[in-house]
Amino acid sequence: MDDLDFRQRRLAFRAWHRGTREADLMIGGFADRHAASWGLAEIDWFEALLEQQDVDIMAWAIGKAPVPERFRGAQMEAMQRLDYIAKAMR
Repeated sequence: MDDLDFRQRRLAFRAWHRGTREADLMIGGFADRHAASWGLAEIDWFEALLEQQDVDIMAWAIGKAPVPERFRGAQMEAMQRLDYIAKAMR
């Protein structure tokens, strides 16, 4: 297992073990949908995101709070689409 694979697996675990079902579905579902295609920059971004409070991440994703500059960009835009949640619920 290389470092990239290890980091992706660790992120998937952390994304699905947030503490609430809602956060697990949103953050874990996002990781399931996108992590396999991430390179180092995207993994770095997601690792930093996982250090944030779930309520903040969820508020940014649903547009209830402004997204901090360091989390703006294509990955947050993908998270804000929320099209991965229905698949995670199956």
